[in-house]
This record gives sequence, structure tokens and C-alpha cells, in this order.
Amino acid sequence: MKPRILFISNGHGEDLNGSRILAALTRLYPHCEALALPLVGEGLAYQSLGVPLLAPTRTLPSGGLIYTHPLNWLRDLGGGLAELTLRQIWATWQIKEEIDFCLAVGDLVPLLFARLTGRPFGAFLVSTSAYYEGYLELPAPTALLLRSPRCRRIWTRDAYTARDLQRRGFGRADYAGYPILDGLEPQGVALGWDGAGGKIALFPGSRAPEALGNLARLLALAREMQGLGQYQFRAALVSAITEADLRALAKSQNWDYLGAGLLRRENCEVGCYWGAFNDILGACDLALGMAGTAVEQAVGLGKPVVQIPGPGPQFTYAFAEAQTRLLGPSVTTVAAPDGIPRAARLAAQILADEEYLAFCRLQGAERVGAPGGSAGLARALYACLETGAGDGEPLK
Repeated sequence: MKPRILFISNGHGEDLNGSRILAALTRLYPHCEALALPLVGEGLAYQSLGVPLLAPTRTLPSGGLIYTHPLNWLRDLGGGLAELTLRQIWATWQIKEEIDFCLAVGDLVPLLFARLTGRPFGAFLVSTSAYYEGYLELPAPTALLLRSPRCRRIWTRDAYTARDLQRRGFGRADYAGYPILDGLEPQGVALGWDGAGGKIALFPGSRAPEALGNLARLLALAREMQGLGQYQFRAALVSAITEADLRALAKSQNWDYLGAGLLRRENCEVGCYWGAFNDILGACDLALGMAGTAVEQAVGLGKPVVQIPGPGPQFTYAFAEAQTRLLGPSVTTVAAPDGIPRAARLAAQILADEEYLAFCRLQGAERVGAPGGSAGLARALYACLETGAGDGEPLK
């Protein structure tokens, strides 16, 4: 009988990591079957692989970031959070006898769902790291679930966090890789880069409508930079931002929209692209970021990042500051009151600092790892299926 694994995740970055582990697992071990339970959003990363989704999906007002502000709980409740959660619980309960193993990708909520099945599970703590505070702060319910006999393995996003957990008695903690640097090969999109100035990537994030507001701020930053030197700007957009959105944004910010994603104001041009993230990331010299996973990927590839916070709900000052602690000196956060002019000057200085640029190229491997994390985690996950992770009979 084929082993069946349920992947449970709760956010865009978590879905991305889960889907890449899943893809590697089914590639390396074709006899395995996989199901996915994305608890937040539409689960597009899983859908793109053709993986069956266990329960209905829905995009809620907070985008899954209910912890950033108390009002987000109320907004999500009004948007159907309670009904959605009950349907997800019911779907999980119905299928629990058909599952051999669960992988919880994220934080407390996926762990609760994994424990609800009563099946053995592994935890990939992609949402947190010991780099934030020098040690990993685990909420009491999370620690309790991780110490459950049903939790066969704890995988962390970096080796530093695994060592910290092991020192504190979590003997099942390990680091097997971090998947976000996989699948970043350029796709050959023609971006029109030339030799005239530094190549600057704009990453406004993945959650609409926040990403559109973030793009407005990044446009202001690009214009400020253009007054300091010669630069080329390319923005990587998600499909939720449309050409109609760009046209309306240009009008509200006194830019001209020239069609085909091209924005212009005086001597500053910004080319906006859909489906070109890998190409923009791979070729840029520096990233201007208001995003989570995209900034991590930039750091992993050795790119310096300058961040400017916004009103949220995700990319607030608190989020950006925490991300700076997580990713280290490759990332600089510049906040109000003179955030945009100061960020522009800093970005221009970074591009002229060869020593710092070389440092960023080394820093990525320490904080984010190397490509191959998806396969590493898939092999570790399969080992649990084969051996029962040392806690009993094989699970397959």
C-alpha cells in the first residue's frame, strides 16, 4: 500500500516551502501519495503541482497575519474564518485514518491540525528562528506539541536553530535544508537590462492589496535614487496586481503608465513584470524590498537588501526589523521620518561598496543555506516513513 503524507501549512511562504518538499518527495519516491491542507489563502503553490487539496480554501482579509494586529481577528471572522476553520477541522478528522504521516509547515496552527489526526507527524519550523533573539522562543503550546511522542522529527530553517533546540532537550531537532533557494533558475524573460547603471529589483510583496500600496512606496524610492545616479529598476509583481491596478496607481502617484508594465515619471522608468521573479532576482545588484520570502531569497543569493516599512498588515516596521535580525547584515531597514530619502542614499552607497557586496555574497550561505533543501527535507521525511523515526514500526 502506498504511503500517504498530508502537508499542512499556513501562509504563502509556508505553502511555497511545503510544495517544494512535496515535489521533491514525489520525484524521489514516486510510490508516495501526497495531499495538501493550506490553511491560509488559495494554496496556489500546491495547485500548480496538481496536488489534491483536502479542504476548501479562502483568502481572508488579513492574508493570514492575524497576529500583527488585534483587529485582524475581527476582520477575518467577518470574512468567514470560523466557518473555514470548522470545515478544515472536519475534513482533517474525516481523512485521519487514511494518512500515514503529516508534515506541519509553519507554526502552532499546522501543528495543532497535525496532532488532530492522531497520526505521526514532523514539524518544519519555517516561521521562526533562533537568529531573532539568539535563542528560539517557543510558545508553551508549541513546545508541548513538539515534545509529543507523535512528533517524530523537528526540522528547522537553519542549523543554528537546530543546535539551540538540541541544547534545550529537543533531541529530535535537526537541520536538513531550506527549500526557498530551489527552483530559482532564470526562465529567460527579456528584461531589457543594459550596461547603463546598477540593476535594482523592486519586491513589493505577494499579498494584495497591500502589495499595491507597497509598490507606490517603492516607486517613490526609485525616483529618489534616480536623482543620485544611473539605475535600472524592475519590479516583480504577483498576478493579483493587474494592468488596471498599475494604471490607477500611476494616476494617483503622478506617474505615466505607458502600457506593458512600464511606468515613467520624468527621468525615472520602472518596468513591472509578471512571472519574471527568478530572472529579476538573479540579475539584480540590489533589492528594494517590502516582502518576506522574496527578501530571504535575495539574501540567500548574496544580494544586499534595503527595506522600507509600510502600514501593513504584513510589512510593518516590526516585521521589517525582525527580518533584519533574522537575515543579518545583508539587510538594512530604513524607517520614517525621512525613510525614503535616507534609503535612497544608503542604496547608492551600498552599490559603490565592493567590500560590503562581497560580504553579502558570503553571508547568504550562513543565514539561508544553499540550494538542495527540498531534496534534503524530502529524504529526511521519507526516512521517517521507512523507520518510524526510531519510535516504533515503519509507518508505510
